[in-house]
Amino acid sequence: MLKQPDDLNIIDLTKERTKRGLAKHDPNYQLIINAMSKIELLEEMVRFQETRSTQGNLTLNMMVRGKILFRALELNAETDELRLLASSYRRHLEHEIEHSQKAQL
Repeated sequence: MLKQPDDLNIIDLTKERTKRGLAKHDPNYQLIINAMSKIELLEEMVRFQETRSTQGNLTLNMMVRGKILFRALELNAETDELRLLASSYRRHLEHEIEHSQKAQL
């Protein structure tokens, strides 16, 4: 006899990752960012901003990647202005990630 959908034990992986805090990091993207030069980081920032403007909404994955990117920019910035901009944007993305995760629970 086939089980009815109510009888199945279905797990929503996105919610489970969120509960466990695993959605807050992307280790593969972190490795890519760690290997980038300062110029490549700036180029990645431009790509990130272009993607964001074309898509309109930031997905959780984009927010996590943005947080990683802007943290790297913050750490490698040669000017106070870039450091301040990257820090501000990273904090904004961290806030958005927390808000997004609370909304999913």
